[in-house]
Order: sequence, then structure tokens, then C-alpha cells
Amino acid sequence: MTEHKTPRRKASSKAEQRAEMTEQILDSAEFLFSRHGLYGVTLKDVAKHVGVHHTLINYYFDDKKALFDRVFARRAVVTTERRMRMLDEYEQAAGGKPTVEGSLRAFLDTDLDLYIEGGEGWKNYAALGAQVANTPEWGAEMMDRHFDPVVLRLIGLLKKALPDCAQEDIFWGYHFVTGALMLTLARTGRIDKLSGGLCQSGDFVAIKERMATFMSAGFLAICRKKSPSKG
Repeated sequence: MTEHKTPRRKASSKAEQRAEMTEQILDSAEFLFSRHGLYGVTLKDVAKHVGVHHTLINYYFDDKKALFDRVFARRAVVTTERRMRMLDEYEQAAGGKPTVEGSLRAFLDTDLDLYIEGGEGWKNYAALGAQVANTPEWGAEMMDRHFDPVVLRLIGLLKKALPDCAQEDIFWGYHFVTGALMLTLARTGRIDKLSGGLCQSGDFVAIKERMATFMSAGFLAICRKKSPSKG
């Protein structure tokens, strides 16, 4: 895959120059981390991608982990705040009586829209997020820190939508939802091959049309009250 470098522009002040260089470093690091992971990228790799000497990267960031954390946090705050706002607005619009699919759409569709509308940078972040979510050693802590509040906000809505459902079933349901979402964000291309090109792993529009509806049916199925045994 061809690596596209972000064009560099001249900024008018030192503060603007610093901000612009920081964004160029973050964009390049995001691209590289999304493809090679934390351990597959060096600060020299990032510097080469930006087109500067590697000592400049050390001027902006203490070490590679600090750079990685900044890359991850930069967009995490955007998607978290956006989803939190949409969940709040949805609950208000639902008059305190949310549905499972409505709650999931406020959570999932809002996130997927960022990858549909946000360009290649957001798609790179999506792949990076999938990597972090599947790294037990330190990724789980990062996911907890950045996303627990919005996930628990969704769980709260699902509990209102399914008042008779066992809490463990709601949490298992979310577990299955996030698993499907992370596989989607990884864009592995596996479904492309399995379907003979009928489905594309990067087709977030098609995924958005189906995911919340599919997952809603799953919640309803596992939360359905079991009939008393006869005999």
C-alpha cells in the first residue's frame, strides 16, 4: 500500500508552526501504528514519514509510548463526546423509554459515521482502535480509561429498554456488540474473500445499515423471558 504523506504548509507563528508539526507527527504516527502496531514502529520511522530528523520527534514527545498515547487519545475524545451527546439526545427524544435498536444506533451509528465521513485518518484510527482493544497487556487499560463512561451510558439505556432482562445478559450482549465492532474497524478483508467481493470490510455504510438491527435482535433473543418448564 502506498504511504501518503501529509503536505506541509508554512505557519505564520511559532505556536502555529508547533501545532502544525504536532499534527503532522500525530497523523504519520497514526498511519504507521495502525498498520504495524506499537512495537512495529520506531520514532525514526515516524520521523522519516514526516520528513524530518528523528531528534525533532524527541523534542515533541518524550518517547514512543507517549506518542502512541497521544495518537490514541486525540480521536478517542471526539468519538466519546459525540456518542455521549447522541445517547443523551436519544434518551430525551425517546421520552425516557428507549428501545434496544434505538440505543444501539445512537452508539454504533454515531461512531460509524466518523469513519464514513472522516476520511482516511479516521479509518486509520479505527484500525488502531481494533488493535488496542485486542491487546490484553496494556490495551484493555487504555480502552477502560477512554471509553468506559460512554459504554456504561449505553448499558444504562439498554437496562431501561430491557427492564426484565438479567444484567449479565445485557453485559454479554454488549460484549458481542463490541467484538463485532472491533472486527469491523480492523478492516481485515476476510469478508471480502469469503463473499467473493459481494461484501467489503471497509463498506461502513453497509455495516451501519445492518449492525444495530442485527445486534438488537440478539439482545431480544437472549433476554427473552424463558417459559416455565412443563411436566
